[in-house]
Parts: sequence; structure tokens; C-alpha cells
Amino acid sequence: MTDVVPVALGARSYEVRIGPGLIDRAGHDIAPLLRRKRVAVLTESRVADLHLPRLQAALDAAGIAHATHVLPAGEATKGWDGLRAATEFLLDQRIERRDVVLAFGGGVIGDLAGFSAAILRRGVRFVQLPTTLLAQVDSSVGGKTGINTHHGKNLVGAFHQPSLVLADTEILGTLPVRDLLAGYGEVVKYGLLGDATFFDWLERNGPALAAGDSAARQHAVRRSVEMKAGIVERDETEEGERALLNLGHTFCHALESATGYGDRLLHGEGVAIGCALAFELSARLGLVSQETPSRVRAHLRAMGMKVDLADIPGPLPDAGALLHLMGQDKKVQDGRLRFILARAIGQAFVADDVPPDTVRALLADALAGR
Repeated sequence: MTDVVPVALGARSYEVRIGPGLIDRAGHDIAPLLRRKRVAVLTESRVADLHLPRLQAALDAAGIAHATHVLPAGEATKGWDGLRAATEFLLDQRIERRDVVLAFGGGVIGDLAGFSAAILRRGVRFVQLPTTLLAQVDSSVGGKTGINTHHGKNLVGAFHQPSLVLADTEILGTLPVRDLLAGYGEVVKYGLLGDATFFDWLERNGPALAAGDSAARQHAVRRSVEMKAGIVERDETEEGERALLNLGHTFCHALESATGYGDRLLHGEGVAIGCALAFELSARLGLVSQETPSRVRAHLRAMGMKVDLADIPGPLPDAGALLHLMGQDKKVQDGRLRFILARAIGQAFVADDVPPDTVRALLADALAGR
């Protein structure tokens, strides 16, 4: 059964469809969007090897012509070179403003393809076909697109909403365990920031989700998307409430920069570590009891996830250098870092008055545990 979560944004509204087998009917679902039966597909090598024939067969069945460009897998693709390659491909295919680009992959491809579509001819429509848990619950929904530079993560980008999101939960069964758990870092974030009942559910059902329970996976994706859609509807361009979705991300982005956006630390792993640090920071500021961050850490540990800086292989910069990297975060306003803190599980809020010395001390203690 397919769940449908609407994202109500007026003329930019769209549906997120969630369920098994959606790749096999992608042509049928995409066809109503097309002025001419032709699309351009942007994907990456691992996804292409595993799943591209299925998508191509679905497009063929609907009589939709298609051309595909396969980019290298990995976060390093989400930069200037990858953007140039994707955009030149779309120009070579003579993609017009009324055509549709298909982003077929995880968060890297979704962000990159979405940004390329946003700048091509000042805006071409695109459809998200997310193939990872992380992309299905987070990056494919909400219209944030962009690339990384040596200055930091996602500092160049645009808000560009998709026309449709097809989240095939069956495809999650082909993910390596590490990638699935990295995506779970974004799932648990939703419970931590705004739904304590969902966090309770995850504590009970997270192990089954990780073990392959299809109903648990679909419920987790649906609830995460429902939460994100509601926030995006109220604050599309992150003027206020949408910043809550960045719980754990200020720490995460600094750690990703420090580790070179490579396999040492996947984005969702950084989110999980960042959430644990955000709750620890909240405890140090007297906002929550010490038992609260311990509960967060215990659940992440029970899921077999990275929780501490000690779980990141290889060297890391000192606390001062990590704090400096945080200064490049998009959430900096008037030179002041903004953190997402919590008063309890499910009760996150934005704070821009956190003493830097407190953050530095937290990072120093975390590094000392390595």
C-alpha cells in the first residue's frame, strides 16, 4: 500500500508517495507531469548498477524517452565539478523549462540534480526518486538543493521544490547496513526535535526497522516526511521554525568538513553524533537533566550507530579548530552561532546565545574521550 503525504505550498505543492514498488511504476506516476514524453535522469554509479534498468523499464513502459548521466558515487561529487557535469549534460540534452529532470539516488544526487535544475534556464522542474533512507526521510523533501565547497557544506544552493517525490521503501533492502543506519540518524532526529511519542516508538521498533521489517520502515519514513512537510509548509525558506530540522547539524557539518566529506563519516552518522552533542550541550546549559542525553546515546548505541567523536576513525582537529569550522555554518547570523537545543526529547528550540566557551569545553571533553 502506498502512503501519500502532501506538501502544501500553493502553486509549488506536490506529493510525497511512500511505499514498495514505486520505481517499477515511476513512468506511470511521472507521465502526468510531462508536456512531452521525455526526461533526463541524473544518477550515480552504485545506484545505476543496482537499479537503473528497473527505472528505464518503467519509463519505457510508459512510452517516455530518456537519457541518463551517471556521476561518481560519494559526497565528493556534490561540488563544482559535479554541478558542471550535470548541467552540461542537461544542456546537451536540450532540456527545456517545461521538461522534467529525474534525480535518482541518495542525498548527494538529489541535492546536486535539484540545484542543477534550479539554475538551468532559471528553473526546470524535477522529480526526486530517493534511494536511501536518509534521502527518503529528509533531503528529498522541502526543496533545499545545493553543493559543497572548500568553505563548507551546502553553502551554495537554492530553494527549488520538486514536482513529485517517489520514495520506494522496497529499495531500502539493497542498502548496506552502514548506509541504512546513517539514514536512521535523520529519522531519530525527528523524534528528538518534535515528537517524543515517535521517539518512544523508535526505541521499541528501531531494531526491527534495521533488521528489515517493511512495515516499520514505511511507518518511519511516513512519520518523518509528515513532520518535515508540516514544518516546510509553515516555513519554506527557513526564516524560523524550519531551522529546527538542523538539530545536530551544526556539529555534523563541522565534523564532515574536518573529515573531508569522505567515507570516514557519512552525513547521517554526523547527524547522530551531532544530536548526542546537542543534548549534552543542552544538559550543560541546565536545560535538560543528564538522564536525557544518556537516553539519547543509549538508543543510538542500541542501534549500532556512531555516537561519540571516538567513533570517527582518523585524526580530528582540536576543539578550537572545530569551533572555527562551525563559524562557516549557514545558521550563523551576525557572526553568532545558532544551535538547536532542547528542553526535553521532542522539545527543540533555536538558540543564538550559547557561550562559545561552553561549546569549546564540550568539544574538548569529547575529543579527550578519543
